[in-house]
Amino acid sequence: MPATPSHPQLPPPNQPHQLSAPQKQSPTFSPTAVSVIYVLGGPGAGKGTQCANLVRDYNFTHLSAGDLLRAEQDRPDSQFGGMIKEYIADGKIVPMEVTVQLLENAMTDVVKEKGSGKGRFLIDGFPRKMDQALKFESAVCPSQFTLFFDCPEDVMQKRLLNRGKTSGRADDNAESIKKRFRTFVDTSMPVVEYFEGEGKVVRVMATAGPEEVYAVVRERMGERGF
Repeated sequence: MPATPSHPQLPPPNQPHQLSAPQKQSPTFSPTAVSVIYVLGGPGAGKGTQCANLVRDYNFTHLSAGDLLRAEQDRPDSQFGGMIKEYIADGKIVPMEVTVQLLENAMTDVVKEKGSGKGRFLIDGFPRKMDQALKFESAVCPSQFTLFFDCPEDVMQKRLLNRGKTSGRADDNAESIKKRFRTFVDTSMPVVEYFEGEGKVVRVMATAGPEEVYAVVRERMGERGF
């Protein structure tokens, strides 16, 4: 497996629309040592709940791209906090290089802590655009497959509005929810379709209750050798 160096620096915040990360000759992690499963679905599809189940039963580390970005925006000395806050509030996707680097840093921490050079990761809410997918696959680690939770918009909206009563999240409101739905359809569905064309998507209907959905997830995981 390629060495896991200390955290590379995030790209400078100047000209955030033209960020560039260092070029790599090969991914940081080998897929024979590090297993990555992308977890995608519209906002409110139940990704976080199902990830918690998989962490409990399959010894995965759950990394949420959204949580990493929200933590970064609240970090007092973050160069990117203001920019991330603005993008999230508008329902837009944060520049690719920032998200990919935060994920790589988090994975590096986990692999070093384990000491075996190995790891299993569920990456929740990522990749949300094709450029993110291609960059992560080439620079960080090729994925095993994408776990896609398919759920109608009206069901997801009802779940999110209920969650917004207690979550405290700035984007759990009707206006931000509509923007997030549109962003997901326009930018993330092409990612699902791309990996589906490669035979690397496990599609699960997510309209039922969490236990029923998870029973299907376990069956599909077994089919993929987990």
